Amino acid sequence: MAKLNFGGVEENVVTREEFPLSKAKEVLKDETIAIIGYGVQGPGQSLNLRDNGFNVIIGQRQNSKSWDKAVKDGWVPGVTLFDIEEACQKATIIQYLLSDAGQITLWETIKKNLTPGKALYFSHGFGITYKERTGIIPPADVDVILIAPKGSGTSLRRMFLEGRGLNSSYAIFQDATGKAKDRVVALGIGVGSGYLFETTFKREVYSDLTGERGTLMGAIQGIFAAQYQVLRDKGHTPSEAFNETVEELTQSLMPLVAENGMDWMYANCSTTAQRGALDWWKKFRDATLPVFNELYNEVATGNEAQRSIDLNSQADYRVKLDAELAELRESEMWRAGATVRQLRPENAK
Repeated sequence: MAKLNFGGVEENVVTREEFPLSKAKEVLKDETIAIIGYGVQGPGQSLNLRDNGFNVIIGQRQNSKSWDKAVKDGWVPGVTLFDIEEACQKATIIQYLLSDAGQITLWETIKKNLTPGKALYFSHGFGITYKERTGIIPPADVDVILIAPKGSGTSLRRMFLEGRGLNSSYAIFQDATGKAKDRVVALGIGVGSGYLFETTFKREVYSDLTGERGTLMGAIQGIFAAQYQVLRDKGHTPSEAFNETVEELTQSLMPLVAENGMDWMYANCSTTAQRGALDWWKKFRDATLPVFNELYNEVATGNEAQRSIDLNSQADYRVKLDAELAELRESEMWRAGATVRQLRPENAK
């Protein structure tokens, strides 16, 4: 394990150089890894593990769209694809990758198959951190571990196929076997992580829920919508408003920020853009800081978790979700975005 210094703060990290794939395969050579759920993270993690040479099976409900997707991805019914309970019985490591609401619903099935010495793996700290609300309380004689890729399962798979890795956090909630550390790091390498940084289940879910509602999705959509509306209200066309709000950021600037940092971006833009960005960024920070503090407090108190549990478990959740997503999709800004994307050179016919 290496220690990296971030401005005076040391963090424990694991790189692929110090824990190579060959070592990970040696650690898990006698393990059977069952991926429970084939939705957001399941496909990317399982396919990467399979391609890296690990013994992986899928547990999924039969006669579902996800079952059919697994078959399409090359998982063979009765060989590497089973119903959920059978996969749990065969596994020594159960990767519990259902949605948070799905994990609550299926927990009793998973729990009865957690025999001593097995490992229960999460990619989100929700179920364990809020266990009094979710009812997910593992038996004391199994390892409870976490690998949380910092991106979608789609990104994890895409970067793996490009020969790159998506950074992930890792955590150990319970080490019953004395092997939890090696198990979790090996799995992190196996699923295609770039490097692994240490966290706890609680820190992971607090930062994740804040990030999803903040700069990763909620806040950025809010800022996009506000700027787009101002430009349209002032007479700019949909194309101009979308390009100046979203397209330039996502297609031109963010890839450069990812490669070099925001300070590099500031130093390598026009003097007019540079001056304006330096003058205005603190105003946006100060305007949004109270909102982020409110958001974090709602996460820490469990209010956000309870809201997710209550709403996501309702019978008509999918109907309401589709309506909310349609509101985004049918907004002028994102209809303009669909048109702009079609006009990109790689998509033009």
